[in-house]
Amino acid sequence: MGFRCGIVGLPNVGKSTLFNALTNTQSAEVGNYPFCTVEPHVGRVPVIDSELIEVSKLAKSRKVIPAQLEVVDIAGLVRGANKGEGLGNQFLGNIREVDAIIHLVRCFDDEQVSHVEGDIDPIRDINLIEIELMLADLESIEKQTNNLQKKSKSGDKFAKDALPIAEKITEILRDGKPSRLFVGNNDETKIMRSFQLLTAKPVLYVCNVDEKSVHVGNNNSKKVEVFSKAENAKYITISAAIESEIASLEDFNEREEFINSLGLKEFGLERLVKGGYDLLSLISFFTAGEKESRAWTIKQGTNAQNAAGVIHTDFSRGFICAETISFKDYIEYSGEQGAKEAGRMRQEGRQYLVNNKDIILFRFNV
Repeated sequence: MGFRCGIVGLPNVGKSTLFNALTNTQSAEVGNYPFCTVEPHVGRVPVIDSELIEVSKLAKSRKVIPAQLEVVDIAGLVRGANKGEGLGNQFLGNIREVDAIIHLVRCFDDEQVSHVEGDIDPIRDINLIEIELMLADLESIEKQTNNLQKKSKSGDKFAKDALPIAEKITEILRDGKPSRLFVGNNDETKIMRSFQLLTAKPVLYVCNVDEKSVHVGNNNSKKVEVFSKAENAKYITISAAIESEIASLEDFNEREEFINSLGLKEFGLERLVKGGYDLLSLISFFTAGEKESRAWTIKQGTNAQNAAGVIHTDFSRGFICAETISFKDYIEYSGEQGAKEAGRMRQEGRQYLVNNKDIILFRFNV
C-alpha cells in the first residue's frame, strides 16, 4: 500500500536540500531498511518508530522493518504554472499523483541565495502556489460541471448528486479559497474527492528557517503559523541546512551528539516524516516474532480483515480471527506470552477496527 507526499515550493526554498537530507538521514537511522530511489527525485523513507523498536526487543526479533512513506521532490513552481509556464505542466502533473502536499516555505534570509520573487515573504509565496493550484482546479471543475449538467439532464443519478457539489466547489475556488475547505457529509466528501482537485489534498506547511531560529522560529515562521491555523492546516519548523549537516555525518552517534549540542530533542526530519504520516490519517499495526518485527501501514478506521489483506490477500480471503494485543499491554506484560497469560490477548473478528500500534497475529485458512 503506497502513500505519497510531494514536497512543493518556489525555486530556491530548500526543497532538494531537504529531500537529500531526508533520504540520507533516514536511511542511516534504520540500517536494515535503507532508503531506495524509485525514480529520479522519488524515494521511500522509513517512519522511525520507537514503539516498534520496543516491541522488537521483547520479541527478540532478528530484523526490524518500519512503515514507509514515499516522498517526491517536485520541480519548483513559477507564476503562470497553470498555463504551462516554466515546468508548470510537469509540476501540476506530479502533484496530481501524490496523496498529500509538504509545502516548504522559505523563512530565512541569505544574500547568497536569491529569491525568485526578490525578497522574503512567506505568505505571498504560499499564496502564489495556492493561486496556481486554484486556477488549475477552477479550469478542471468548470469542465466537469459542464459535463455533469449534460448528464443530469439525461437522468444520470451520479451527475444529479454531484452537480450541486461541483457548483459549491466552483464558488469556493472563485472566492480565492482552496477546495479542501469544502464541508460536506461522507457521501458528499466522497463525490468531492472524485473530482481529483489539486487543492483538495491535505497540506503540511514546513517553515525552512536558519540555524538560530530552529528552536522558537522567527517572524516569518510565525506568520505561517497564523496562516496555517486559519486554514485548519498543520505546520512544523525545520532547518534544512542543519538537517543537511546531520546527514553528512556517517556515524549515528555523531548525529545524536550534534543535535544535542544544538539543544534539539530530535531530528527535524523525523518530525517531518511523522507529520506526513499524520497528514494522511495513517496508523500502524505491528506483527512481531523472532524472525522480524514489522510495522504495516493502514488508514485510520480500517477493519481487521482489510488490515490482514495489507500483508497478503490470502490473509484477508481466508480470515478467521485477529489475535490482538494492545501496545500498552504488550510492554506491560513483557511480550506476547506474558500478555497471553494475563488474559490480555483478544480474539477479534473481521469487523474489529484496528488501533494504532496494535500487535496482531492473523489466523486464516485458504
